[in-house]
Amino acid sequence: MKKLALALSIVATMSTPAMAAGNAEAGQAKSAMCAACHGVDGNSMIDMYPKLAGQHSNYLEKQLTDFRAAAKTGGKEGRMDPIMGGMSMALSDQDIADLAAFYASQKKTDINVADVPELGKQLYLSGDNARGITACIACHGPKGNGIETAGFPEVSGQHANYIKIQLTKFRDTNRNNDLNGMMQDVSKALSNEDIEALSKYISSIKQ
Repeated sequence: MKKLALALSIVATMSTPAMAAGNAEAGQAKSAMCAACHGVDGNSMIDMYPKLAGQHSNYLEKQLTDFRAAAKTGGKEGRMDPIMGGMSMALSDQDIADLAAFYASQKKTDINVADVPELGKQLYLSGDNARGITACIACHGPKGNGIETAGFPEVSGQHANYIKIQLTKFRDTNRNNDLNGMMQDVSKALSNEDIEALSKYISSIKQ
């Protein structure tokens, strides 16, 4: 899996179209409309919405672009979401780049997670070969920092509930904007217990 991650990193770097250069100061001014769900600095207080602070800018750009594409094509392209579709419809490429630059420049706050199951740590670090579950560490790293050039997001300190929602969507193929279907493939063998445990462990990782 580590070799696959490296190969995909190279492919993603070569194939990802260049976006407009983002301006964090301009992005801060534009982020007012995002604050209700994601917080003024990208540290959402609502656990069903993701923390955006400290996330890789290219990952944020991709998600916003995918939300916009889905909204404009009725879900035929991109990532469908009833809230984010409406929020992203009017965004220009420059708006997206500016917002991504702003949130990437913010510092993410840690989360204190009680009762983290050992199963979550085991699956994250080692996976489960017998069940065909790949270790998350291969793409997201020991500290959950991800690989920016490959488009693998930073996941540490993210809300456990949000992680749980997204892993479930990947498993059920309700979210399918992942590179080469990697997350759908990884998550298809996860049980509800696995997802619960993984979500709590990932949320508990501190930088």
